[in-house]
Amino acid sequence: MRLKTLAVVVAMLASTGPAFAGCYEDIGCTDEDYFDKSDLREYSCKALWVLRNTMYYEGGYCFQTQRAINYFGNGECYVDDAEDVRFNKYERQNIQSIQSVERSRGCD
Repeated sequence: MRLKTLAVVVAMLASTGPAFAGCYEDIGCTDEDYFDKSDLREYSCKALWVLRNTMYYEGGYCFQTQRAINYFGNGECYVDDAEDVRFNKYERQNIQSIQSVERSRGCD
């Protein structure tokens, strides 16, 4: 695993719950910076998945897939529909950017 990817994953795992914006040295803060797709392309599919879903986790989303439930759990969730998670303009754009990079790389 590349050092940059490992640093992102470790930082994400350190987050402790909802309402906690993540800030990452290489890409900025999820709630106040727009992520650059060229920076996101440096991360593995797994790191992109974790980054995107960490934002949903922090927003209180109750995950539906077993993969996400196994990784994040649903113990503190309170939003059943992903469309109802309250994201600001930065977070929404960052999720779209992450998804775009995931699609372009064929991530699952």
